[in-house]
Order: sequence, then structure tokens, then C-alpha cells
Amino acid sequence: MDKEPYVGRFAPSPTGRLHAGSLAAALASYVDARAHGGTWLIRIEDVDIQRCSKESALSILDVLARLEMQSDAPVVWQTERFERYEAVLKELIENGMAYGCSCSRSEIQKANLALGREGMIYPGTCRAGVQGAARAIRFRTHDEPITVHDRWSFPFTQCVESEVGDFVIKRADGNWAYQLAVLVDDHDAGVTDVVRGADLIDNTPRQIQLLNALGWDVPRYMHIPLVLNDRQEKLSKQAGALALSDDLLEETERAWTHLGFERIGADRLSAFYPVAIEQWKEKFRI
Repeated sequence: MDKEPYVGRFAPSPTGRLHAGSLAAALASYVDARAHGGTWLIRIEDVDIQRCSKESALSILDVLARLEMQSDAPVVWQTERFERYEAVLKELIENGMAYGCSCSRSEIQKANLALGREGMIYPGTCRAGVQGAARAIRFRTHDEPITVHDRWSFPFTQCVESEVGDFVIKRADGNWAYQLAVLVDDHDAGVTDVVRGADLIDNTPRQIQLLNALGWDVPRYMHIPLVLNDRQEKLSKQAGALALSDDLLEETERAWTHLGFERIGADRLSAFYPVAIEQWKEKFRI
């Protein structure tokens, strides 16, 4: 039986310029797609309108072009897909899988303290009916354990209802939540393989529950090690991440060693990628 065609993607949030952490994710997703003879797509995750900018998005796309990482289809922008998200949200609400919630963060925190626990696990306050004007829309979870069989590391298991609670899929400010938007985008693009940072692995059981509720296929997942700063924090704009230097070949070699490989020592990117693809194929064959 023929294998399902591979479709991967790189989906940066344009809150700043491309840095070493995002380059590692881009490189891993790009090389994984090429190693499996697949399609590689670029999506700009600009759904958070307050934090994202068109300037940052265009800068990221320019650097990816100079890195010779070309999308195999036109770039998708989340801000052009709000009607699609609305249609999926309507389906979930009509099927009883999502509901309005009036709870504020402070109310959720107080409810958890009353239950003798800390944190922001949603206690299901509005499950039986909203307690006032709806602020957000939540997905109705269940507590059957969900296990992520990650291609990079060990399996990760989470009981979503008790460890997270019903999670937000449309925010109180009217913005679309990552959990819904990313799934709709991946499904519509036919994505079979998600390669991204390890900080997102604990989001994955939630996304699998949502995929199951929609009757959509669950992709394969690979969560790569994060690039950290001197304080052992994930590199980000907020954590002082610097933009990549102009020596993109050297930056790519650094990203490659971060992914656990020896330096290739190529003199140009066009010579780097064929070697990297063969080494990746040997280590991460599907």
C-alpha cells in the first residue's frame, strides 16, 4: 500500500524578526519534508492582531527566501481565514462541543483555590450554562488520557479535563485562539506532519481532542529541543532574542548542530541542504 503523501509546514508568529530558535524549527520542518519527498508550506500565524505585524511577517519571509527555504504553495495568512474559523466554531457549538463562558481569570483562580488547588485549570463553571454575558468560547473536554507519540522524544500523556480543563478556542477580546486556528489551517492544507518546538507538546493532547471531535485526521508530531538563552529561557522577542546575523550559512550550521548533528562545513546553502537531508533521512525515517 502506498504511503500517504507527506505535507509539512513552518508557521511562524510575526511578533519580531526570525531568530535562532525559529530558525531551528524552520530548518527541522524543511529538512524533514525534503527527506520524505514531501511538500513544505509556509503559514504566517498572525491571528493575534495586537502582537503581530505585517513588517515582521515580511521580514521573516525575506529571510526564509535568502535561506533558500521556498514554500511549495502560496503563503497562507491567518488573518485572511477568519470566516473559515467562524464556520468551524459554529459547527462545534451546534454539536454541543463548545460553549460560551463568562468567567474572568480572577474568577477561575478563585474557583481553583476553593477546590484546594493552584493554577488556572478551568473548573467547568459555565458548562451547564453561561453565568452572565459570554466573554469567550470554550471547547468541552473529556478526561480520557491522550498520548502523543512524538517522533523526537518519549510519548507524552495528558488527561486534558483534569489537567487543563475546557480550553478557550475564541478569546474574550474576540481574537481566535491558537488551538482552533492552527488545527483548521493544518487540516485544510492537508498537513500530515507537524514539526515544532518542544514548548508546544503540552498543547498537543488538547489539539488531538479537538481533531477527534471534528472527525479530522491526527498528524504525526515532532517536537524539537528549544534554543535557550543564558537564563535557560526559550528564545523569544520577550526574552531578548536577537535577529539572525547576515551570515545565514553560519546561522544554519548552528541550528543544525542544535538539532544534534555535526557541522556539515558547506561553503554555500545549496551544498548544505543535500547533505543535511540525507543525514536527516537516516535518523528520522518515517
